[in-house]
Amino acid sequence: MRDLKHLIYFENLLQEANNELVQKAKADGKRAIGYTCYFMPEVLLDLPGCFSVRLRAPRCTSPDIATYYMSSRVCHYARSLMERALEGGYNFLDAQMGTETCTATCRFQEHLQQKHLDSVKDMRIIDNDDFFCNLIDVPFKNNDIAYEHFRDQLRVHVLDALHERFGIDVSDEAIMAAIKQQNEVSRLINEIGDYRKLDNPTITGYEFHVIQLCTLVCPKYLILPYLRETAEEMKTREPDLKKEFRCKVVLAGSENDDPDFTKLVESCGARVVCDRFCYGAVESRQIIDVKEGEDPVMAIARHYLSTSNCPRFMPQDEMRARKQRIADLAREYHADGVIVASNKFCEYWSYERVIDTVILKRDFGLPVCSIEKEYINSASGQLRTRFQAFVESVEIKHIQEGK
Repeated sequence: MRDLKHLIYFENLLQEANNELVQKAKADGKRAIGYTCYFMPEVLLDLPGCFSVRLRAPRCTSPDIATYYMSSRVCHYARSLMERALEGGYNFLDAQMGTETCTATCRFQEHLQQKHLDSVKDMRIIDNDDFFCNLIDVPFKNNDIAYEHFRDQLRVHVLDALHERFGIDVSDEAIMAAIKQQNEVSRLINEIGDYRKLDNPTITGYEFHVIQLCTLVCPKYLILPYLRETAEEMKTREPDLKKEFRCKVVLAGSENDDPDFTKLVESCGARVVCDRFCYGAVESRQIIDVKEGEDPVMAIARHYLSTSNCPRFMPQDEMRARKQRIADLAREYHADGVIVASNKFCEYWSYERVIDTVILKRDFGLPVCSIEKEYINSASGQLRTRFQAFVESVEIKHIQEGK
């Protein structure tokens, strides 16, 4: 396929957290607000005067110093973020909006808070006088009471804090403008992502992963022109005459902000056509619907709780719904199987991955490849062997079924 016009530029934006567009927005006088989890609504961090940055630690392979503070049994993702913070990689942040969802990232975010104890008075991880860190409580249930509690948390710990600290406009009009911008990003990402549903997709999983990540780590108003051009470009992009893949897969699992992992999967013959993982698009890029006369903060609270498929929701009906969701996505995107990848020491996804491995095959007839990996891929040889064997097993299944 013809190379996408902006792909190299998108790839370069992912090399550092403080990328070119982040620096431009800071030069425009906007505040950079970091976050790590889908449960922190990015739309509220993109109000006029500020912009959201979902934190990553690209190319971090040895979080040795962070391990001293967080232990070797904390997931590599949280330790990598801590390592990058200790290196000064997040000094551009004006605030970190955390969520009490994942224990490991909670510990990372607690370390970021300015210390006021004599014993650690010199530990200033984020070298920014204006920096502060807030954490919100996220309900474990998905009902009206939970929506109200979540709304109140967002108002007090996010909106009020941004207004008091930085004078950010948190009026309903400003929030509706942010929702409009968020929905345009979502519409464009969905438009681009729908080309993965074609019999011979005109975009690779790697390319889509790169583009989706850029929408999470770059100021929306600056990345939008590139998204519009890419969506227009996709309308005339022709696929290769010969398919470069042997099967299609849904990639599910925990934090995955490493496009090279997707590239590794695809180099083994499996085209990734759906990204059902943290940092993926199928949940995070759904349109936010605000009913006429509805409090926009309540609409946002409802949206993010009801669209999340995070395994921290443990009721049986929620667990079954998540399996059904993956099966539905496999059908919608015409996938032949599912790869479920969890980060080592990820408590929620370690359980979820094991259950997925059994249920998706038993109840839905989907071939499943289940792996545990580090945050940054360092065992490509072993993973390549696993993926190649999985692709071959899917091909054998097709032969047996006469496909």
